[in-house]
Amino acid sequence: MSTVVAQSLHVFGLRAHVANNIFFFDEQIIIFPSGNYCVKYNMDQKWQKFIPGSDKSQGMLALSISPNRRYLAISEIVQEKPVITIYELSSIPCRKRKVLNNFDFPVQRFISMAFSPDSKYLLAQTSPPESNLVYWLWEKQKVMAIVRTDSQNNAVYQVSFNPQDNTQVCVTGNGMFKLLRFAEGTLKQTNFQRGEPQNFLAHTWVSEDKIIVGTDTGRLFLFESGDQRWETSIMVKEPTSETKNLEKIQESESLIEFPTISSPVPSHEQVILASGHSQLVLPQVFAIAAYSKGFACSAGPGRVLLFEKMEEKDFYRESREIRIPLDPQSNEPSQSDKQDILCMCFSPSEEILIASTSKNQLYSITMSLTEISKGEPAHFEYLMYPLHSASITGLSTCIRKPLIATCSLDRSVRIWNYESNTLELFKEYQEEAYTISLHPSGHFVVVGFADKLRLMNLLIDDIRSFKEYSVRGCRECSFSNGGHLFAAVNGNVIHIFSTTSLENISNLKGHTGKVRSIVWNADDSKLISCGTDSAVYEWNLSSGKRQTECVLKSCSYNCVTVSPDAKIIFAVGSDQTLKEIADSSVLREISAFDVIYTAVVISHSGRMIFVGTSVGTIRAMKYPLPLQKEFNEYQAHAGPITKMSLTFDDQFLLTVAEDGCLFTWKVFDKDGRGIKREREVGFAEEVLVTKTDMEEKAQMMLELKTRVEELKMENEYQLRLKDMNYSEKIKELTDKFLQEMESLKTKNQVLRTEKEKQDVSHREHIEDLLDKQSRELQDLECCNNQKLLLEYEKYQELQLKSQRMQEEYEKQLRDNDETKSQALEELTEFYEAKLQEKTTLLEEAQEDVRQQLREFEETKKQIENDEDQEIQDIKTKYKKKLRDEKESNLRLKGETGIMRKKFSSLQKEIEERTNDIESLKGEQVKLQGVIKSLEKDILGLKREIQERDETIQDKEKRIYDLKKKNQELEKFKFVLDYKIKELKKQIEPRENEIKVMKEQIQEMEAELEHFHKQNTQLELNITELWQKLRATDQEMHRERQKERDLEALVKRFKTDLHNCVAYIQEPRLLKEKVRALFEKYVQRADMVEIAGLNTDLQQEYARQREHLERNLATLKKKVVKESELHRTDYVRIMQENVSLIKEINELRRELKFTRSQVYDLEAALKLTKKIRPQDVPETVPSEDVCSAAPTMRLNEQEETGRIIEMQRLEIQRLRDQIQEQEQVPGFHPLAGIRLPSLVRSEVDFEVQTN
Repeated sequence: MSTVVAQSLHVFGLRAHVANNIFFFDEQIIIFPSGNYCVKYNMDQKWQKFIPGSDKSQGMLALSISPNRRYLAISEIVQEKPVITIYELSSIPCRKRKVLNNFDFPVQRFISMAFSPDSKYLLAQTSPPESNLVYWLWEKQKVMAIVRTDSQNNAVYQVSFNPQDNTQVCVTGNGMFKLLRFAEGTLKQTNFQRGEPQNFLAHTWVSEDKIIVGTDTGRLFLFESGDQRWETSIMVKEPTSETKNLEKIQESESLIEFPTISSPVPSHEQVILASGHSQLVLPQVFAIAAYSKGFACSAGPGRVLLFEKMEEKDFYRESREIRIPLDPQSNEPSQSDKQDILCMCFSPSEEILIASTSKNQLYSITMSLTEISKGEPAHFEYLMYPLHSASITGLSTCIRKPLIATCSLDRSVRIWNYESNTLELFKEYQEEAYTISLHPSGHFVVVGFADKLRLMNLLIDDIRSFKEYSVRGCRECSFSNGGHLFAAVNGNVIHIFSTTSLENISNLKGHTGKVRSIVWNADDSKLISCGTDSAVYEWNLSSGKRQTECVLKSCSYNCVTVSPDAKIIFAVGSDQTLKEIADSSVLREISAFDVIYTAVVISHSGRMIFVGTSVGTIRAMKYPLPLQKEFNEYQAHAGPITKMSLTFDDQFLLTVAEDGCLFTWKVFDKDGRGIKREREVGFAEEVLVTKTDMEEKAQMMLELKTRVEELKMENEYQLRLKDMNYSEKIKELTDKFLQEMESLKTKNQVLRTEKEKQDVSHREHIEDLLDKQSRELQDLECCNNQKLLLEYEKYQELQLKSQRMQEEYEKQLRDNDETKSQALEELTEFYEAKLQEKTTLLEEAQEDVRQQLREFEETKKQIENDEDQEIQDIKTKYKKKLRDEKESNLRLKGETGIMRKKFSSLQKEIEERTNDIESLKGEQVKLQGVIKSLEKDILGLKREIQERDETIQDKEKRIYDLKKKNQELEKFKFVLDYKIKELKKQIEPRENEIKVMKEQIQEMEAELEHFHKQNTQLELNITELWQKLRATDQEMHRERQKERDLEALVKRFKTDLHNCVAYIQEPRLLKEKVRALFEKYVQRADMVEIAGLNTDLQQEYARQREHLERNLATLKKKVVKESELHRTDYVRIMQENVSLIKEINELRRELKFTRSQVYDLEAALKLTKKIRPQDVPETVPSEDVCSAAPTMRLNEQEETGRIIEMQRLEIQRLRDQIQEQEQVPGFHPLAGIRLPSLVRSEVDFEVQTN
């Protein structure tokens, strides 16, 4: 193997037409195909790592990543055979886990793949005409099931697994939407298509059984378990280019107020009506990606729609729109966003959406930006930089800067930086660019376009042409190593131009075919060229003539290079060899081993040679060239390599190809001879800027500065006005605040006095109510106790009655049981007799049956014997007939075989003829349709030409009018500039006054804040002093009360002692009286003495008192709030008490009435004597009582008992509420007054009755 090694560093490009070409490996790393590699790209740190494709691969077709982000499947074509390679992404570097290349079924290529949810199974769809769907257990390379998805050669676009189920699969294609389930070794379809077949381009699973599917007509379908649940259409109105231009003109007109001049240009509405209505374009849904809120789908060129799930229904509504932005560097900015979005992917956190387009571009957007820009469409941004979208035809590098220049058939020129791996400059043109060369200084570039050769400056932000040459279709150009000359090819002529004088110095003529490659030697004295005429020429530039030549008719050369000493020329061409030429003769030919070399480059040291092939590989060789197969081969590109170049220091190899990708390679030499830069000089950082640009920018700066100053003046003036307004408002507010404070203080004092009055009246009222309630309760309890005793006696009498009734019913039940047993015995005897009769009849019937069976068997035997004889006779007859028939059948078979052959051949001929007729008819119909369409196109084009001529004339008139208006506006501008200068002179002294006033305002604001703080502190001090005053007043009242109590106690003690003195003569009585005095007065006196004696306790008491005063002040505030809350409760309780008293009075009346009824009942039933109590003043006449029924009276008594019980429970509830209110802080009940308990009152009543 060769000692020269190339290591891939960075790639600029994307292969957009690989199925499923972008996805996230984690939150920051994405994977996408580029060339023949898969690239792992870190979006934050900007590094790239490569997953190489298979050796001798002809390109990737499809990618798939496993749900656990561990495996990557790549579908390729290797040596005309399909291969699926599965890589393990978790290992570093990524290694091959399995290669699936041996298939037991016909397959041309795998166009779509998907991993199962558990990553154990792989689903792969083959291309037509086979269209097989293969279900693999990929780790064991075992095919679990295979089924043909389509038999009509329709395209299949996508396959996928159910994200929750390994066994369910979805397939979509042209006229195809199938759900398949793997069961018992086969894939069976579970849904049936209904309605018209659609061209289903993409689908995604949004839940376990729901799939969103998109079509080529902009329709979206939601299928649930195979049945359609929802449908919507995406419509996009695309205005024509003419209407867009007119809209721009009208917008620019609306910004300027022109003087009224009669304009011949028609209005905007008239132009739209004349040019025709806007066309309705049906967008194609190429990509759908699901996320947690819903899904995103492509909706036509450059447009993505986000759909969110509706909360109540299982449907989706369009929530936001995302567009590809217009590119100002494009040759047609209005059309730069018209790119089909082929693939989309959300990051694992659903924060970023990435999309790849048909023009090989990568775009991204953060989802939070879409939420901010509601109402207006959000815009994508380039994920990295704009990439080439077509074959790269030119490549060049320079010495003084780390720049790479490329041009492409996408009509763009791009300048890359291989040190920072970024895009420096980018511009698109109207014509295709075929070749490019970068000046060694890095400031100029020469580009060969289809129409001209342009010499251009590389400015700071633009590529600007400064010289054009009429060299059409220049396919090759190159600056000399010194940069003073450049060569350009025009067919078979090489033109030499001077970079300084920009003149054509000489023309090198001699090639008979097109020149394909040119190269300068190290000292720029010679130029080597090769072409399709099989010739390699070495030109002497001083004389302009050929110095050496080498012509081989068998080879069409592609590329040529020369050694650093200019002695040996290396050329590659169509004969699959690398030729080493010296002195007009081929020294050696090194075989390419069945591959055509398309490019060759040699290092500046002369020790390394790199060649590019037509299959996209790069071969690194050591010089002198080996005869055998000693080289390192790298599978980099997915198309033929077009150009190769080495940087000046031999550190980096640059390669481009027809796949639109640019690779940078790090070059190593293993021999130990390190590749070092010859001059240790850093790269230049100078940039070209034109004088006009600088003047424009300076003018812009001046205008912006003046604008800033004007804005400052306006802002300061507005600030002054605001400050004046605010100062006046502050004064007004302070005055109002002081007035309100005074009024509130007066109100507060009035309210306090009113509150004290209300508290006193409220307490007196509660005392009265409680007295009344206690009296009424005592009366009611006495009455209820008497009633309960009477009810208890009645209950005992009723219990005796029920016992008697129960005994009578038991006797009746016993009698019924005896009658029932007698009836049962009689029935059993009757039915037993009947059973005996039936059994005798059955036995007789069975004997008859037996006799009949015997007779039947005898007749059967006789019939069988007769039939056996007849069968034997018939057999003999038919055997003879069979022999005859067999012989005739053999003859007929031979005849029919011959006839069948004749018939089949005739039928085939008939079918072929009918097919030919049908195909001819179809071709005839198609040709007629083509003719008609072409005629229509011709008519339409003629009309368009007429319309465009008219519009051109109108626009020319319009331009003339606009020029006149511009001249008038310039006059207005001159006058306005003069006025602005005068106003600026007047503004300066006012600015100084504004500054002084601002400082004064700031000082005033500081003083205001200081006063506010002082006010708040004083208010707090006042509140604390008020609280202390109230506490001291209350303590004074208490001390005075204590003093009065003590004086009264002393007076009583004196009187008692005076009474005791009367018993001085009687010592026993005196002793008892003294003891009584001791028990009555000593304990209270002790408490007073202890309180008076202990001074330490008094100090502790004073300290705690202060602490309690503070707590009391806070509690009082709470009490005020809670008293307001409880006032409503007190009113409600009072109302309930009033209603209860009324009910109690009514119950007393009912009680008196019921007592009279009870005594009347007792007299009627003769159970007790009719005794009326003396304390009952009212009586009911016996006639009225006897008239009522006894049952009704009993019911009335039960109801009264229930009412009494309910009243008792209600009274108990009210007492509990009163006790709870007493426990609430802030509620002060009257001292010494409590309701008597129910239990105690009941006991007192029982004692009285006993």
